[in-house]
Order: sequence, then C-alpha cells, then structure tokens
Amino acid sequence: MSVCPKHIMSTNPQKAHIKAWIRQQALSLGFSECGFLSLENPIFVKAAERLQAYVAQGLHGSLEFLTQNHHLRSNPTLLVAGAKTIICVRMDYLHEIPTPRTISDDRPNHAIIARYARGRDYHKTLRQKLKALARLIENELPRWQGLGVGAENAFVFRPFSDSAPIFEKVAAQTAGLGFEGKHTLLIEQNSGSFFNLGELFVSLDLADKDEQHSPKALCGSCTACIDICPTRAIIAPYTLDTSACIAYLTIEHQGVIDVKYRKAIGNRVFGCDDCQLICPWNKYAKLSKVSDYAPRHGLDTLSLLDIWTWSEEEFLQKTEGSPLRRTGYLGILRNTAIALGNSRPLDKKSVQHALSSRLGENDILDEHIHWAIAELD
Repeated sequence: MSVCPKHIMSTNPQKAHIKAWIRQQALSLGFSECGFLSLENPIFVKAAERLQAYVAQGLHGSLEFLTQNHHLRSNPTLLVAGAKTIICVRMDYLHEIPTPRTISDDRPNHAIIARYARGRDYHKTLRQKLKALARLIENELPRWQGLGVGAENAFVFRPFSDSAPIFEKVAAQTAGLGFEGKHTLLIEQNSGSFFNLGELFVSLDLADKDEQHSPKALCGSCTACIDICPTRAIIAPYTLDTSACIAYLTIEHQGVIDVKYRKAIGNRVFGCDDCQLICPWNKYAKLSKVSDYAPRHGLDTLSLLDIWTWSEEEFLQKTEGSPLRRTGYLGILRNTAIALGNSRPLDKKSVQHALSSRLGENDILDEHIHWAIAELD
C-alpha cells in the first residue's frame, strides 16, 4: 500500500489506510487527487456567512441560486441522509498545455471556447467516475467491518459536480486539494488551476469533524490575474464582480450584454481562460488522463462564421453532451455576433452581409447584430 499523503493522515490508523486505498482508486480512475472532510465541518457555516455578505453587496449578478438554500450549504448533511464524509476530488482537463503566461490568440476570426468546455460535459464525466469509485468502495466494505468506519451499515453514497448547493471550492480547499487564488479559483501548487471539482458523499465515517488541511495561499504579491482581466471583473484580491465576468456574461447571463463589455469580450463565445492562462502557477499545469476532455466537433478550431451559420438543429447536434448547451442556441448566436463585431475579416462586407442575414430572428439577437455591423464599419 502506498504511503498516505499528509492531507489524508488521521489519528486512526485504520481510517488512514482506508483513505489511502480510496485515494489510489481515485487516481486509477483518472482523478488528479482526492481528499476527505466531515459533512459536519464548521467551515460550511462560515462559508455561508461569507456568501450572504457577498450577495448583499450585489456581486452575484443574476445568479439567483446563490441567494437560495443557505441552510443546505451551511449544513450539507441535509443533502444526503446518512452521509458522514465528503470525498473531494479534482480532475485535470487540459487536452494540450498552453504557452505559460500567454493569452494572445492570433486567430481573431476564430471562436474561443473555454478549455474545459471543448469536450464532454464535465458534470457527466465526474459523476460517472465518482459512481465508479463508490462501487469500488462498496465492494471493499466487508474488509472494513469492525474498523470503526461504519462499514457494517447500509452503504449510502451520492456523487456531485457543480450540481447541488454545495461549497465545492471550500470543501476541496479544506480537504487539502489546493488554495484559493486571487482570481477566486482553486490552485494546486504542483498542478495549477485547470481542473474541475467533484464530491462523493458517503456514509462512512472517515474524517474528524474539525479536521482541516487548507493549504496556505501562495499568490504573494502577484496581481497578474487582476491586471489581465479584460472586463476588470476581479475588483479586489479574492473578490469577483460576477456581473462583469466574461464567463458569466457568455454562459449564465440571459438577454442583452451591456455595450460596455462587448469590446472586451473579443472573440470569446463561451467562457474565458485569461486569468488562468496568465497565472504563474499554471506553468505546472498537467494534461488530463481522461479522454472525455478531448475536443469534440472541432470546438477548438471553429471559425466564428462556422458557428454563425449553425441552424438550431446543428447546434443541438454539435453540442450533444457538451457544456455549450448551457448557454443555449440564442446565447451562442448572441456571443458570436459580438465576436464577429470584434473580428478582423479580410472581407468585412461579406461578414456584415452574413450578420444581416439573421436580422429579424430575435429582438435580442438583432441588438447585437446591429452593434457588430457598426463595429465592422
């Protein structure tokens, strides 16, 4: 059996060995790391208080789900009856390593899609892998009876990945999977920040209530992510104005995008990686071990006009099982109209004609088409 890392050590040697075994299974399934914490950890109550203060400042944009279910966020035991431990995991998602500290893209007529969204929907991938991990644990339970972890009782589990009111980043950080960067994303000093998070709630008693392994923040005096943000959405270290974030604007925001953000959006049609690409810690970024993250349907090479000519049927076909479904057909056309207005085509008139060809389909889309045509002039 491998040596148990510091962040899964326990005063109970049986628990330490079990956690080490679970970690090895997680790594074999393609996860980059895993950690453990109790569902009764007081960190969740503190996080709920911080979230409510954040919402009170109006920094959450139109994400109304952040104003709801605070009782579940502060007490995750209410989410899964009988669960005692959260197994937190992270999974690297890069298909190819970007040039360190470089965000420039010399393809202004190319559609930029956030790197996590170019393959299969990570929600599906992580939950599927977490279910597989749960089955491996379940098969091992007879060996763990009498070791004080509750293996004698009915095994309860439920996987999550950005799919319930859970403080995912807080849980992962407390379980030792990284530290919060000034851009508000989690960073692991040996792997950077290009990873997704997931949680497996289990009925095994594997972590003490007050057990915490939060790594020390290591951003130091660096403000690269703050300085590079195209819309200045990171208004202070560790504080994001959601309503100004390009990821929010191009994915979550419904309706018209404010004119003041359109030039800054550039040719990003779904999400934004700038704050991660510039981060010095991502010189240690790792390639994913999971094939699901490989780009599908050419989502890493699409031109803006490719997307602009999609019918709704083509959109549904090319985004099947993809995170791009999140923004919807109208959303992707709205974003692409803005990007075309920011593009540098050799033949502006033909692009303006292509834009004009969709006028009258939707009032919201018309607003962005007129803006794009004017920008190309």
